[in-house]
Formats: sequence, structure tokens, C-alpha cells
Amino acid sequence: MYSYTEVEANKYVLSIDNHQEMMAALRDFCQEHEIFAGEVRGIGAVSEATLRFLNPATKKYVDRTFSEQMEIANLIGNISIKDNEVYLHVHITLGREDYTAVAGHLLTATINGACELVVEDWPDGYLGRKFDEETGLNLYEI
Repeated sequence: MYSYTEVEANKYVLSIDNHQEMMAALRDFCQEHEIFAGEVRGIGAVSEATLRFLNPATKKYVDRTFSEQMEIANLIGNISIKDNEVYLHVHITLGREDYTAVAGHLLTATINGACELVVEDWPDGYLGRKFDEETGLNLYEI
């Protein structure tokens, strides 16, 4: 599903295998390495991605799937914990063949080519999440 190396204390370079679902692989990596607070960033390519956009008026997410070859121009996010599970909050910008871009909260993505991530673990930190009724978001529990 993935390969990795620890390049510094608590900092990993992660390569997700071709045709794998990126968020599942990243979640598994964090769970297996007990990373419950940290950050992630990366680049790569996908053949399909489902993005989410929160409508603040309804407090509901609108999902849209893009099924085409796209470059991950930017991926950034944070790692926390909610209900005793790894919680990934990842945003992505995807470049299309016509040089336009789509962006949003990443729900799923299928790798088609490569996916190179840097995962930084904050082992002494705890970042919990809880649902906030006012915004409809799972916010940090600080």
C-alpha cells in the first residue's frame, strides 16, 4: 500500500503505491505509527478524486468527484484524533490537462502515477476534535 523512510526524528517521507486510495493509505500509516497530531504535505498524480465543499448556510458538505488524470499541485493538511481514531483534514489543489485547477477538502483520491508525502509527527502533542454545532465543523478541541 505504501513505503516510507524516517528522514529525521518524527518526520517521514511516504510514497503511496500506484492505484491505491490515498486517504486510506495515509490513515493506515498514521494509525500504524501512532501519529495522532501532526501535519502532511505532498505532490503526485491521481486519476480520480472526490472533493468536499462546506455550504455554511446548510452546514452540509457538497461532494463532487472528478474522474480524470490530474496533478497534485499542492496537498496540505493536519492530523488529529476524533472519537479515538485518526482524523485527517486535508486540502488539495489538482491541476487538470487544460491547466485549470480544482481545489477543496479531500475526501478520497486514487493514485495514478506517484504520490509523495511528507508526514511530520508531533509526538508530544494531542490534537483532539469535536463537532461544533454553530459551524457544522469538527474543530480542534484546544
